[in-house]
Amino acid sequence: MGPEVACPWRGHLPHFQVRTWIEPVVASIQVASSLYDAGLLLVVKASFATGGSSNHSTSPSPRGDPEDQQQKAISNFYIIYNLVVGLTPLLSAYGLGWLSDRYHRKISICVSLLGFLLSRLTLLLKVLLDWPVAVLYAGAALNGLCGGFSAFWSGVMALGSLGSSEGRRSLRLIVLDLVLGLAGFCGSMASGHLFKQITGHSGQGLVLTACSVGCAAFALLYSLLVLKVPEPVAKASRKLPAVDTVSGMVGTYRTLDPDQPDKQSVGGHTPSPRRSRPKRTIIGLLFVGAIIYDLAVVGTVDMMPLFVLREPLSWNQVQVGYGMASGYIVFITSFLGVLVFSRCFQDTTMIMIGMVSFGSGALLLAFVKETYMFYVARAVMLFALIPITTIRSAMSKLINGSSYGKVFVILQLSLALTGVVTSTVYNNIYQLTMDKFVGTCFVLSSFLSFLAIVPIGIVAYKQVPWLQYGDRTEK
Repeated sequence: MGPEVACPWRGHLPHFQVRTWIEPVVASIQVASSLYDAGLLLVVKASFATGGSSNHSTSPSPRGDPEDQQQKAISNFYIIYNLVVGLTPLLSAYGLGWLSDRYHRKISICVSLLGFLLSRLTLLLKVLLDWPVAVLYAGAALNGLCGGFSAFWSGVMALGSLGSSEGRRSLRLIVLDLVLGLAGFCGSMASGHLFKQITGHSGQGLVLTACSVGCAAFALLYSLLVLKVPEPVAKASRKLPAVDTVSGMVGTYRTLDPDQPDKQSVGGHTPSPRRSRPKRTIIGLLFVGAIIYDLAVVGTVDMMPLFVLREPLSWNQVQVGYGMASGYIVFITSFLGVLVFSRCFQDTTMIMIGMVSFGSGALLLAFVKETYMFYVARAVMLFALIPITTIRSAMSKLINGSSYGKVFVILQLSLALTGVVTSTVYNNIYQLTMDKFVGTCFVLSSFLSFLAIVPIGIVAYKQVPWLQYGDRTEK
């Protein structure tokens, strides 16, 4: 299984198979993003530390503590920034997905990469020219108007799904997440050191932001000049109604896949409206589970930078980079989890394992007092990436290949929109509770993570009767 695991799509690509790999684009843009995320936090913190916090703080701290004022200023900045990042893609991402399905698969990827580059350039110019922090909102808006991460990742998922068979699709998509995680880990580990390369307020962060711009520019040029769209992989033979046991949802995908009309007509039966209702129900429940779980993840991830900057942790720049890097370890452990669990568990079981993993880690995070406790909580979240990736894989098996771009971008926009609401709510909760119990947001995330298990559990409970129904209609 060695070569096949390392390259699960081998043997299914055209002659220029290396040029169809999207991994170089994913790796380079994720390095750029991890550098940018760390640089953004540290640049904003440095700006408010020099007196900018008074313009952004809604009200002074009851104790007049400068650290609390700075925390509120950073929190208020991220409320507006996340609103811009989350809402502006709604204007363009779906259109880019539609154009990608209709004309060329690279449209959504290339346009969104242009937005990434412009936003990284904005941070670089802010450091070079000492512009006000508010200019970063403009960079976020440019990124969003070009589709943002919603358009980019839906385009990546579409290319990954096209270039893989149904049996290998869960593994193919988690490989892309693995590349994303490894690149993010490397970028985050280096971010703190790069930020300190130039001392002094005017130049601090210059090397870091310049490296981020360089990686984003490489990703754009590679996607324009090198990347080729893979040929769709032919579907497996439908002669025998054998049960599909790959990566779970046993039988459900086989009997409900809209790309398999020949199966429905084996016994001379015409498609029944009753057969489409379970498929829509599955997709709807998967959407609900993904959105609730994403609320928990976004809330936790957004609050972590603020949490580690204040007491009791009070991390410096290098520690912040290491902390962000620890979040990318989950990409590796989730990949290994899918590799192992897909052999013996259904998709729904793997999704619930990931949700329990994240919910437990978030609950531990709420009570962190020492740095080592933070990493223990992070270690408990080792399978946190499995749910969203597996849900995407499940949806790809229930829709036509020609609709991948639109469906994936709808899911990504739904997650982005709920993420905007979550970020605003969590930042306000954090400001209200940081003097009483700083881990309140993490407790809420833990509750939401366990709540997301409910719709997935319904899918797991209902799928056996549907399998029996499908088998009877095909005989």
